Amino acid sequence: MNGTRTTDTDVVIVGGGFAGVVAARDLSRAGADVLLLEARDRLGGRTWHRNSPLGRPLELGGTFVHWLQPHVWAEMTAHGLELEESPGVDEAYWITGRTVHHAPVEEYSALVAPGLAAIAEGAQQAFPLPHRLFPMTEQAVAADGLSITERIAQLGLDDETADIARSRWTLSFNGSPEDASSAQALRLAALCGGDWRMVSEVNRAYTIAGGTGRLLDAVQQGSTATVRLNTTVTEVNSGADAVEVVTAAGERITARHAVVTLPLNVLGSIDFTPALSAGKQTAATRGQVSTGVKVWMRAKGRIKPFIAFAPDNYPLTMAGTEYEQGEDTILLGFGPQSDKLDITDVRAVEAAVHQWRPDIELTAVDGHDWTADPLSGETWAMPRTGQLSTEMAELQRPEGRVRLAGGDYAHGWAGYIDGALESGRRAAHQILNQLREAQ
Repeated sequence: MNGTRTTDTDVVIVGGGFAGVVAARDLSRAGADVLLLEARDRLGGRTWHRNSPLGRPLELGGTFVHWLQPHVWAEMTAHGLELEESPGVDEAYWITGRTVHHAPVEEYSALVAPGLAAIAEGAQQAFPLPHRLFPMTEQAVAADGLSITERIAQLGLDDETADIARSRWTLSFNGSPEDASSAQALRLAALCGGDWRMVSEVNRAYTIAGGTGRLLDAVQQGSTATVRLNTTVTEVNSGADAVEVVTAAGERITARHAVVTLPLNVLGSIDFTPALSAGKQTAATRGQVSTGVKVWMRAKGRIKPFIAFAPDNYPLTMAGTEYEQGEDTILLGFGPQSDKLDITDVRAVEAAVHQWRPDIELTAVDGHDWTADPLSGETWAMPRTGQLSTEMAELQRPEGRVRLAGGDYAHGWAGYIDGALESGRRAAHQILNQLREAQ
């Protein structure tokens, strides 16, 4: 793109997840002309609350929220949304050294406490202002150089405690602890006031009553942005005074600014001209670590509430009861490698559950493979070793009139709905300042 040209809109936003929707709302509410382009036939990105063949509406993507997440909580308060507490459990199953253990959940909680507490030690010193990622402290940079596996090895834990800690952080990262930055564990603990127990609560205890779709609809309230679904963007071409976005259908749209909200693992699916910086390209090539699965299951009969954990070399590292459905039970499971478990295969998923509970018979499964989805390429974003200290600042830096936004690029609750809201709002605020300065 060369020279001055008339633009079609003030801002074009690529991607209609929470980051794109909140950026569109804030910009349009402030008077900007905004066009949001979404490749899917729906908004929401990696959150998707829909009716399930298992017999009830289910969350296929992002689910859990908490009052410790300020952007989520502000939206929920403003729009009168309520929390719903997740069902409790009575029993725990866990695997260490290929042995399945079974006990009341309180006994398991006592076993897991030392390892998780040790990993979270020093969180507030490493991230004293956890919603401001930079400048990073020396402690945070050092932790970013260690994987979760390496950090656990440093702690001198006994084998059982180490296995339990490793399995819990595999669940948190939804990926291999061999590649996961131990700084992220400190970051999450710092966001919870240094209390590792609250990290577990944030990740499991509460959902939005009525589903994440209610929050999405609430965020959209007051937005006057034009939304176009089923519109895939293939190119983003930047000039001195405008940005041109090219769709798969060959349409060319010009704007004064652009916000690209693609997840890091599929950022390379768009051709940028000029090319993104070397740092951004390196980060996109490496990707982030969460490439696992989430699967819902319907099991025969009423099953006593339980939760189960396994090491990262198992197809499912967590499974547990969620809802009663008629005379049956709905279970939820997570695994760290999407290529190790076909979540559409009832018998394959059942075999994974049998690692703990061979007595359970599944009748149906439901889920969406976000890792295989070309529009996501990942589940929730969790950083690889070294990513926070060497790549994140560059990912957050604008490229001329183009900004990245999304849960992958947040300062605070990266990888969560709250992080997507934060990042989208930051991008909108920065662009509004530039639009006002240009008047």
